[in-house]
Amino acid sequence: MTRLTRFALTLLMAICCALPATLSAVSDAPGIVVKLTIHDTIQPITADYLQRGLHEAARIHAQAVLISMGTPGGLLESTRVMVQAIENSPVPVIMFISPTGSRAGSAGFFLLESADIAAMAPGTNAGAAHPIVEGTKLDPILKQKIENDAAAFLRSYTSRRGRNVEAAEDAVRNSKSYSDEEALKLKLIDLVSLDDDSLLKALDGREIHRFDGSTQTLHLKGATIVTTAPSQRERLLSKLTNPDIAVLLLVLGGLLIYLEFNVPGTVVPGSIGTLFVLLGLFGLNLLPVRHTAIVLLIAAAVMMLLEAKVGSHGVLAIAGIASLIFGLATLVDGPIPELRVHLATALGAGLGFGTISFGLAWIALRARRSKVLTGPQAMIGGIAVVRTPLCPTGQVEIRGELWQASLRGPESLAVGSLVSVRDLDGLVLVVEPAQKPV
Repeated sequence: MTRLTRFALTLLMAICCALPATLSAVSDAPGIVVKLTIHDTIQPITADYLQRGLHEAARIHAQAVLISMGTPGGLLESTRVMVQAIENSPVPVIMFISPTGSRAGSAGFFLLESADIAAMAPGTNAGAAHPIVEGTKLDPILKQKIENDAAAFLRSYTSRRGRNVEAAEDAVRNSKSYSDEEALKLKLIDLVSLDDDSLLKALDGREIHRFDGSTQTLHLKGATIVTTAPSQRERLLSKLTNPDIAVLLLVLGGLLIYLEFNVPGTVVPGSIGTLFVLLGLFGLNLLPVRHTAIVLLIAAAVMMLLEAKVGSHGVLAIAGIASLIFGLATLVDGPIPELRVHLATALGAGLGFGTISFGLAWIALRARRSKVLTGPQAMIGGIAVVRTPLCPTGQVEIRGELWQASLRGPESLAVGSLVSVRDLDGLVLVVEPAQKPV
């Protein structure tokens, strides 16, 4: 064996010995955990944010997706979209109700039970997931249908996650709510943890069963948490889905457009008003809107216009403002108070819009009815002082100006007498002696 051959064999053996150590180091390398934060109502923008975060986690092959959640609830349709995204996620999803004091109410409970790992921080609660149809009195059969549908939806994935189906269904049918200790005892969640770091340490090495039936071991030791924040677009749209903000934008935009009609040519109020109205309508389009409330708003606008034109001594004005307030208060048919227009907002917007719009209408009507007179016509009815004897013509002073005047009535008047302007003959004022006060 030549010296070159012996060197090649020695090098090959060294590489083979080093390879297992290299592979072990690669396998022990810390992974990435993508963190999403949902501390808002559950609505279409929240669903878009969750889906975007799950896609990003799958793209970078993250070890898991950690969702910090605290929500009063939201729309059931958006909840279904989010649950489906979690079930189909190739990356394990950890739903963590945190920090202390947070809750997963209503729709949040559905999301908590859908995750691969359900966890809660101390001092949190979850449940009260009974479906609500606000402002509508349902007959018993329809109410039972909605309740059964929501319960079946929750059962469809709670059983596959190995959690307590009876206790979960009790949150839907009887609006039961559970503390972190109660939820852990009833096997509605997998563990209670103080914060993100302690949660990942507790889950490292745990074997989980995915929704598709496969098993997977979590490797979260030393994992780097990468936060995926809502984009600027999602932040803006999330604000627009706040019913109070959407209504205020709509009312303020309407006032600016009304101002543009009363003061044409200003351009700026009309442009900004149109933008506000479009933004308000866009936000309301993402929410469940009650159509009867829209009819009330249209009726309010019609009565306000009639009051400005007809003049019903305030009857139409009061009816229009009442319709506006009631229409705004019932405009959004949300399942939770956070997704409805608050009464204070409806009262403030309705009274403010009514007062300002009628004020502008009154000013415009008064301006149209008032005759603006300039030049000699403006002096008719005024009092002048005789500056040269009127026999019967002469000069009088009115408004600091000397005018040629013709006396009507007596044959003459002395200098200093007061006369009243009665008519205008070309550029000559026709005057009469002013009546002396009694």
